Amino acid sequence: MFEKRKMNRVNSLGIDAEDPYPSLSGLHDHEPKLEFDDAELLEQKPEADFEEVLDDEEVIERIPGQLKVGNSQLNSPMSDGTIEEDFSLAFNREVEIAGTLGSPVTPVISPQERLEDYADIAELGIVEVGGDDKAGRKIIVVSASKLPKNKNFDHSRFLTFLRLALDQYVMLDYSLVYFHHGLNGQNKPPLSWLWGLYKVLDRTFKKNLKSLYIVHPTTFIKVVWNFFKPVISAKFGRKIQYINHLDELSPHMNIKALKIPDKVREYDNKNKPASSASSSSLVSWTPSQQFGVSLDWILDNQSVSIPPIMTQCVTFLQQPECLETEGIFRKAANAASVKECVQKLNRGEKVIETLSVQDVILVTVILKTFLREMSEPLLTFDLFESILHFADIPRESRLTYCQDLIIKKLPERNYAVLKYLTEFLVLVNDRSDMNKMTASNLAVVFGPNLAWPGDQQLTLAYIGHINSFVQFLIDHMYEVFIN
Repeated sequence: MFEKRKMNRVNSLGIDAEDPYPSLSGLHDHEPKLEFDDAELLEQKPEADFEEVLDDEEVIERIPGQLKVGNSQLNSPMSDGTIEEDFSLAFNREVEIAGTLGSPVTPVISPQERLEDYADIAELGIVEVGGDDKAGRKIIVVSASKLPKNKNFDHSRFLTFLRLALDQYVMLDYSLVYFHHGLNGQNKPPLSWLWGLYKVLDRTFKKNLKSLYIVHPTTFIKVVWNFFKPVISAKFGRKIQYINHLDELSPHMNIKALKIPDKVREYDNKNKPASSASSSSLVSWTPSQQFGVSLDWILDNQSVSIPPIMTQCVTFLQQPECLETEGIFRKAANAASVKECVQKLNRGEKVIETLSVQDVILVTVILKTFLREMSEPLLTFDLFESILHFADIPRESRLTYCQDLIIKKLPERNYAVLKYLTEFLVLVNDRSDMNKMTASNLAVVFGPNLAWPGDQQLTLAYIGHINSFVQFLIDHMYEVFIN
């Protein structure tokens, strides 16, 4: 039966999955490679050049235990208790060390090295994945408060771990959220290590990073940034945004999905302005609403078997011009445009039909946003633990295990919608020679939007298991979904 299904391949999308497409030209646009020269950084003399790294209109004077910028005197830049040591002296010492030691050597990662070899570092939770932002980009979360004391921590191994852990995500556009609170004199990485980190993160890391949100910045952060400014490209610098309070992240992402350390939440609550203390009341779901509601709500109110927004997006995206778009689903759209479309769609307005093929990325982000904002994931909370165990199942038993979950345990309505989506993803995968979105790449994009835990936040440790399961669904779609 499966073989017959494969031969016919006319699926519920109305597309012949075997129909070949011509190959596109191998010519692609490439951003010129930027060169970074660290000579200026490493050779500067701390006393003579420290003033020059600030903006032109700022002049800094060293006063024991204090900093003076322009005409305003600041207390220790760690006035929030983040750094206890004398900052100006410590900073100058580290500049000297960086100049003496030179630029750290980029660690070479051998093919034999695996992320599992660094489980001890992964368990610290310093780096996590927090779903997607409102432009459809993956969010990488870094928490300074989880850094252990320097004397007990191998920063060189941590650098290698970062490369291994982030490689699968930085190939796509991504955002990075850095929670600075919790950094102190005992766990603060050496300045030379920070410079080494910047050099180790290759062009892909820098190019695909679209926004770097620094939460609860102190003067320490701003002075260090000014120190690095002469050797960091202006393009990279424009990606940095300072976030003083967690609420300021809301326009950019769903902060409920972020792995925020308790220390950071407590600090934010203590320092939150009174004007932002009141929370807005929940808005009732409306009959036309599709984003942020349950699947049953949509199907009951719309009297359909597939959410209208999904059929509209899939119908639009299965156009040949869209399917052939290189990097489809990996690129981000304008967040304001996405927000405007979501609001219109929730009011029942026709939006997708009015767009042209030039809006393909906007439509892909709308589809991902719909899946991500469902009140319960399409794969349901009940199946989450079983999905995590999928990677532990012997390969010869995985199909049976997957069928048991999808056919027997997934609700009938969810089954129909998941089948519809997976058929479309198979279609995208069939054109991967043109759009560069293989089943593995699609799983990285869609995995965290199809499954997440109900009583805890999604962590980096879960992501790989979820992605493996979703990739299996795509690769074995015609075996898993049997009707």
